[in-house]
Amino acid sequence: MNAKLRVAVVGCGIGRQHIAAYRNLPDHYDVLAVCDVNVDKARAVARDAGVPRVSADLSELCAMSDLDVIDLCTPPGFHFAQILQVLAAGKHCICEKPLVGSLREVDELMVAEARAGKRMMPIFQYRFGHGLQKLKLLIDKGVAGRAYVSNIDLAWRRRAEYYAVPWRNSWETELGGTLTGHAIHALDMLMYAIGPVKNVFARAKTLVNPIRLEDCAAVSLEMADGSLATMSVTLGSAVEITRHRLCFSNLVAESNTRPYTNSHDPWTFTGDTPELQALIDQTLAGFDPQPERFEGQFLLFHKALQQGGEPPVTLSDARRAVEILTAMYKSARTNQDISLPLPKDEWYNGWRPTTGDGGTVAG
Repeated sequence: MNAKLRVAVVGCGIGRQHIAAYRNLPDHYDVLAVCDVNVDKARAVARDAGVPRVSADLSELCAMSDLDVIDLCTPPGFHFAQILQVLAAGKHCICEKPLVGSLREVDELMVAEARAGKRMMPIFQYRFGHGLQKLKLLIDKGVAGRAYVSNIDLAWRRRAEYYAVPWRNSWETELGGTLTGHAIHALDMLMYAIGPVKNVFARAKTLVNPIRLEDCAAVSLEMADGSLATMSVTLGSAVEITRHRLCFSNLVAESNTRPYTNSHDPWTFTGDTPELQALIDQTLAGFDPQPERFEGQFLLFHKALQQGGEPPVTLSDARRAVEILTAMYKSARTNQDISLPLPKDEWYNGWRPTTGDGGTVAG
């Protein structure tokens, strides 16, 4: 059976990209409703996308008996309560990043997911780019060899108008700055390929814009496999790039540098010897390309629900991301190396400042 899943999308910012992805999978999804607190915006999006229902209230969607999935594209500070509401209504839930602002909240969501008997899938759409998928194939086939050093450069530009959106530039609603909202995708790509992080040292500062949140960071990582990694992040780059470069015993993998699609082709894979290059080329000749970005993630989510397997991104994946975020903020504020897994201390409740919404990450 390949039944269509009936979905509602909440939030008409990035939610428009989600709707477009569902519409590109017409044999798998029907978008039945669009929801936004700005109902005029929701009406316009629904009209353009041919969506039959419009709402300004998540509770209305939760009461719709013919919905299977509610997809949350709302400001991060609302995610935790909204996910609980959707699961309690007996719906599957998809939610944009950053999922929530603490390990405690992720653990509570795991309990709620199990209690509801429904699935909760966080969004990490960069995983599904063909370039990164080729690297994953080479690693899984044993072609790449041992990881040595990985480097991430994320250099974007954000100006005053970006922060004019009411929910941005707030620890309560945005949950964090560039580490939380931008770099987490690049880190998820790294952990998806190499595995979990063992140790973190981070410096984070507010240098580019007069905001409360960090907009620059430099991070040093030791991975659980013993390899090393670095990440530099800025929102003050006149030339926008995102780049991953990973050195293994048998090859070097390097992404393209497009800022928002660097997990896609082209990637270069350079073998350490002619024989290894031939093996790389032979392995990649068997690569089976699947849909990328949201489309790729949603297709695999449908497959998981129909066949009973795990979603392509799970709450365990989100917990790993939230843990690395917690560790980076803890390191930046304490000027210490932070080892993972983290204990259930005061940081288990999150990284947001406890003295109000003021201050920067290092405050």
